[in-house]
Amino acid sequence: VQLQASGGGLLQAGESLRLSCRVSGIITSNIGPMSWFRQAPGKQRELVASITRGGDREYADSVKGRSTISRDSAKIGYLQIHGLKPEDTAIYYCRVQRRSDSSDYWGQGTLVTVSS
Repeated sequence: VQLQASGGGLLQAGESLRLSCRVSGIITSNIGPMSWFRQAPGKQRELVASITRGGDREYADSVKGRSTISRDSAKIGYLQIHGLKPEDTAIYYCRVQRRSDSSDYWGQGTLVTVSS
């Protein structure tokens, strides 16, 4: 199973970002929830948002109200964050869970840097 995250880069405070995550190497019916995590320098990895196959979403308080997680399909997902803040600077990772055994698979991460 491979996950390819993209869309990071250098942005200014107040701008928006859209990250993409593409999943391969697994049959569609076996793909469960997709989540986005981030890890800032010197901090633990934290959940940003997640979405189930049925479309149920949850968000971290830090991005609630300015973030949207979505999926075009089981294999393609997105994370949008508006009104970026310097504290959004982190490496962002996407993760999917395999339905058959609840195994987690991670992408390689994409760096987002927000300048003030």
